[in-house]
Amino acid sequence: MRMIKEQTVYQLSFMANWFPVNCYFVEEEESLTLIDAALSFSKNAILKAAAQIGKPINRIIITHAHTDHMGALDGLKASLPHAEILLPQRELKLLNGDSSLEPDEGDLPVKGGVPRNNKTQPDVLLKEGDMVGSLIAIEAPGHTPGMMAFIDKRNHILIAADALQTKGGIAVAGDVRWRFPFPALATWDKERAIATAEKLVSFNPSVIGVGHGDFLYEPEALKRAILQAKKRVEG
Repeated sequence: MRMIKEQTVYQLSFMANWFPVNCYFVEEEESLTLIDAALSFSKNAILKAAAQIGKPINRIIITHAHTDHMGALDGLKASLPHAEILLPQRELKLLNGDSSLEPDEGDLPVKGGVPRNNKTQPDVLLKEGDMVGSLIAIEAPGHTPGMMAFIDKRNHILIAADALQTKGGIAVAGDVRWRFPFPALATWDKERAIATAEKLVSFNPSVIGVGHGDFLYEPEALKRAILQAKKRVEG
């Protein structure tokens, strides 16, 4: 595992050089909030990183219910029974293995790894604008119907989850980069993903953390990725 600190945010990257799967710590005054739970084997490394920082993990947020973002959730909850589990409200169906759509969501199939044997249930279901410590919850559908991003109000660092990737090239969810196509292939709705990316730009992020790839230190590059994604969708 590789850990990189950017102000109040720590990026923990598993298999960073060839198939990066990221989760994040957001440091508060007396505790840590973990955003996403990476892979099933990631639990011990996550706990070790928290011990190295020297603060307890009081909250675990899952941005969306794909298996590469919640793989260690059951193990972490067993080790941290008092940690609060938070999930976007719309993702509860996916968390429980139900990939059916709501009436206003069209008929495109939900893609990607949906959990089948998850034991941990959320304590809190999040909606747009909710505060989690220093984080503001942002509805960010497209990759999945209910995914959320989170921005730190102290410094405008944005955790975009799979709304954006940087591994294989900067891209909006659904816009394939063949050097690393997997996030795009697991994306539900390309047009909604573009709308989400435009929404995230409006928050003027200073730095962007993604689900797969390095921090993005040039947020203007997101605007260029949006234009490219639009051209592909429009044909």
